[in-house]
Amino acid sequence: MWDPSYIEKLKQKLAEWEKEVVEPILKKLPERKREFLTEQGFSLKRLYTPLDLAERNWDYLEKLSFPGEYPFTRGVYPTMYRGRPWTIRQYSGFGSADDTNKRYHYLLKIGQTGLSMAFDLPTQLGLDPDHPLAYYEVGKVGVSMPCVKEMEIVFEGIPMDKITTSMTINATAMEILSMYIVVAESKGIPRHVLGGTVQNDILKEFIARNNYIYPPNPSVRYATDLIIWAAKEMPKWNSISISGYHFEEAGATPAQEIAFTLADGIEYVRWVLERGKSQGWPENVDQFAPRLSFFFSARTNLFEQVAKFRAARRMWAKIMKERFGAKKPRSMMLRFHTQTAGVTLTAQQPLVNLIRTTIQALAAVLGGTQSLHVNSYDEALSLPTEEAVKLSIRVQQVILYESGVVDTVDPLGGSYYVEWLTDMLEEEAWKIIDQIEHVGGMLKAIEAGWPQAEIARSAYEYQLKVEKGEIPIIGVNIFVEEEEPRIQMLKVDPKVRERVISRLKKFREERDREALKRALDEVRRAAEKEDVNLMPYILNAIKSRATLGEVSSVLREVWGEWRAPEVI
Repeated sequence: MWDPSYIEKLKQKLAEWEKEVVEPILKKLPERKREFLTEQGFSLKRLYTPLDLAERNWDYLEKLSFPGEYPFTRGVYPTMYRGRPWTIRQYSGFGSADDTNKRYHYLLKIGQTGLSMAFDLPTQLGLDPDHPLAYYEVGKVGVSMPCVKEMEIVFEGIPMDKITTSMTINATAMEILSMYIVVAESKGIPRHVLGGTVQNDILKEFIARNNYIYPPNPSVRYATDLIIWAAKEMPKWNSISISGYHFEEAGATPAQEIAFTLADGIEYVRWVLERGKSQGWPENVDQFAPRLSFFFSARTNLFEQVAKFRAARRMWAKIMKERFGAKKPRSMMLRFHTQTAGVTLTAQQPLVNLIRTTIQALAAVLGGTQSLHVNSYDEALSLPTEEAVKLSIRVQQVILYESGVVDTVDPLGGSYYVEWLTDMLEEEAWKIIDQIEHVGGMLKAIEAGWPQAEIARSAYEYQLKVEKGEIPIIGVNIFVEEEEPRIQMLKVDPKVRERVISRLKKFREERDREALKRALDEVRRAAEKEDVNLMPYILNAIKSRATLGEVSSVLREVWGEWRAPEVI
């Protein structure tokens, strides 16, 4: 591929350019910095040429091939956005079900094409809103969802068979998905036509987010049981969203975000195949892998983020084909949702956040995302207002309809710099995955506290650079202004808690207590047996009008609660 005589000629021409053109300019006008670095820490050359690929013996068909073909570096679909745009989602949900329903109708009216549900902390941690530990958090960072009645209210007037719904829920994913199914079926919509995603990624909770309940082993059993059940019962549903976003938000480097995410994916695939032996299904990876999905962050360093997405896609294809023997192309596709990086938003000069998130959204699109959420400019100060979320949707719409970047597939493919950067990130990520495999996989690494410590170290090093001014952030350490931000802020109605608890009390009074007790007893017995899939029993409990807290309480009794090891 690389003609030796041409490469030699190119080397000579580059040397002449450096000596005759660049050096005289540098004597008069030195470059702004002695060294230019990516967020990963790669030192960047002034210029990238075919030489940077030739010295790596870079091969087009091996590294890129064509969109929709292995290794999917250039995208998972042949025509990408020329055929179908990414799904425009805004992560939303706050207060009571009534508040969230109103916001959803507004978002759909202004052009959102898929729903993305945020749940409050009590819901995420398996606590009903009247639990003493839940009191101050009801409806604060998401919608309160203690029972199927609240789910009914959220989706009132929304066509559940015509829109996809992504639900950011992990430790209580079965309970929440069960509520969604029950509501849909009450409207005459069978579960097999429902499309969407449930996050269901408990490993990243142990590493970075800490919203777990049970110890690691039963927690991963819970997650994989849902993957197995949904693969059979809900063919259009993504049963897990393996999430790197939260690693980045906690301080991970781009290579760490790739590596820890894919290592989690490897762990889930292993668990599903192993549990399949006792449950009699699945027999091979192709029976469930097509519905595994992923979730990444997009930061502001545009080219590095594009390279990150391309490297992750290529690596996952190789993992599925070579490690797990996948045969179906769709089993090898890394399909992912992207959210712009919340951690980069500043309370200072908040309107500047619109510029940051626009660049981040552009990186996600150029990197080939299937779904996108753009953070609102006011999120460092409050939950987003209607004005802010409208602008976030408009960012996506301008990129889609006006920018022209979607008119060809993988427009940055073949860029000497982007291809070099993609290779470099891939190499670094493989090194981290190899370390995880050496200790026995991600679950063992988590129990030892290793990925947690690595992310903490990266976060500390990053913050030091910010404080020294080595990483410039407008409004924080450069172009600082003293004025107070003058923007409208959304405040959750303090009466939300009373409304939700009042409805919950009425819901409990109207139940068949004997049927409820039988259903919860069945959940308990299923949780005690290793070879039983939990999902049918939890779905039955929700149909029997169990609350989220009641189901979680049963599982706590059987499995206990987890206390994380100290990170040193």
